[in-house]
Amino acid sequence: MLKRNESAKGSERRQRPGARRTRQPAARDAARSSAAILAAATREFTEKGFGGARINDIAARARINKRMLYHYFGGKEALYIAVLESIYVGIRSAEGTLDLGQRDPAEAMRELTLFTWRYFLDHPEFLSLLNTENLLRAKYVKRSRRIIELHSPFVTLLAGTLARGVAKGEFRPGIDPVELYISIAALGFFYLSNRWTLSTIFRRDLMSPAELERRGEHIVEVIMSYLRADGGGVA
Repeated sequence: MLKRNESAKGSERRQRPGARRTRQPAARDAARSSAAILAAATREFTEKGFGGARINDIAARARINKRMLYHYFGGKEALYIAVLESIYVGIRSAEGTLDLGQRDPAEAMRELTLFTWRYFLDHPEFLSLLNTENLLRAKYVKRSRRIIELHSPFVTLLAGTLARGVAKGEFRPGIDPVELYISIAALGFFYLSNRWTLSTIFRRDLMSPAELERRGEHIVEVIMSYLRADGGGVA
């Protein structure tokens, strides 16, 4: 009996590497399927909003069985929340590459301001999904602890950058980091979300390369003028 048990254990040990090899491709396939569904859902919700998006269309875009979509994400609402989490993770992760905490405060704020503008230009889906969620009064953002938790470290980093600027005599004291970031985002968001009406009213192509470059410079100038310790000019 002992020999048979030892033989069985040896056979088990010999099978384990193969079992691992089987699990690894399966995990990679699951990751690819999830990523494909998330990408397809992002396009669907961007183009049609929450109300107009359809699970059948998302599955077709992802080229995946609808049952697999439910298996990975659980349904339309859960998938929409996953998309919202994905876009917020995207911008916060990209901001992390700026290394704001290690830069001169004025340089850090210029870089963040210009980065935000360029990110909006490069990721129109971000603005579209934010518009959708605001029409829903943040119904689904409120259900995501992950999204809320993403922003606390960012606000802390921004507050630290402002404090360093005050200590160096570059920034005036008393600036609220949340108010500041809302202003940075608003100066770009309003321009892009209203570009069609503004272009028509003012008879100017606001999406031409020259106009976009000018707008980015204007946003930086406005923010840096607001931050400057003496209250005027560009820091």
